[in-house]
Amino acid sequence: MARKKISVIGAGNVGATLAQRLAEKELGNVVVLDIPITEGMPAGKGLDILQSGPIYGYDSQVKGTIDYSDTANSDVVVITAGIPRKPGMSRDDLLNTNAAIVKAVTEQVARTSPNAILIVVSNPLDAMCYVALKVSGFPKHRVIGMAGVLDSARMATFIAEAAQVSVEDVQTMVLGGHGDTMVPIIRYCTIAGVPIAEILKKEQMDAIVKRTAEGGAEIVKLLKTGSAFYAPSASVGAMVEAILKDKKRILPCAVFLQGEYGIKDLFVGVPVKLGERGIEQIIQLNLTVEERIALQKSADSVKELTEILRRQQVVS
Repeated sequence: MARKKISVIGAGNVGATLAQRLAEKELGNVVVLDIPITEGMPAGKGLDILQSGPIYGYDSQVKGTIDYSDTANSDVVVITAGIPRKPGMSRDDLLNTNAAIVKAVTEQVARTSPNAILIVVSNPLDAMCYVALKVSGFPKHRVIGMAGVLDSARMATFIAEAAQVSVEDVQTMVLGGHGDTMVPIIRYCTIAGVPIAEILKKEQMDAIVKRTAEGGAEIVKLLKTGSAFYAPSASVGAMVEAILKDKKRILPCAVFLQGEYGIKDLFVGVPVKLGERGIEQIIQLNLTVEERIALQKSADSVKELTEILRRQQVVS
């Protein structure tokens, strides 16, 4: 049986680390692409990852390239291309530059891999998903944003630290846009099935919610040059695995809502079932009035960015 093909567009920290994770999981053959001015960089990283195979025991083929023809007929394409955040820069500041990059990338991907499932990682995430959807012309179940998996993982890390338990027993759910307005749903957070409110105090949870929302900025501030890439690449890896193994996992992802949760024509993070078709089901949670208000506020912040893209005619 032929191996699946996964292409990663962008050979920076997120893209290269993701390529390594995908190869180690033996999810398929991996192509890592970057722009021509990077010369041999993607080829060098691809070869380096390939040569790790005998040590880690994987047979996935890994190739770095600057030629989109090498990505042709991919089953999954992950777009990580774009400039990273710098200290003091919000995701919104990235809008114009990264919209142009994601548009150009998506045009090439739609031409060379018309049946692929797209996973968008570039920031500002929800707006970049909108660009990818409109430019590709793909059906909405094949364009997915990686955000909620990462935000939920960050929240789980902080809960495990506070409760002094294994991260394996922590379940979290973060909805909304990928940014300061994200909406952690405390009622759905558990430790081995026990509601989090029975284990941690309210002030502890309030602090965790705040730190989760600022999770990316905290790492940017510490690194000083660049942004997070280990946890983001792990999050994408989980999504790719769910799709290529048809695992039907329930994961929070940015998807194009058409009335679900009272939101229309926007990419917003909600729980979905991920399988071989991409988004196979949108799970609609019973939210409280307060949670619905918070989710709508988050959606409104996403809407502002998409309206800017429309006014600038980046997308229709």
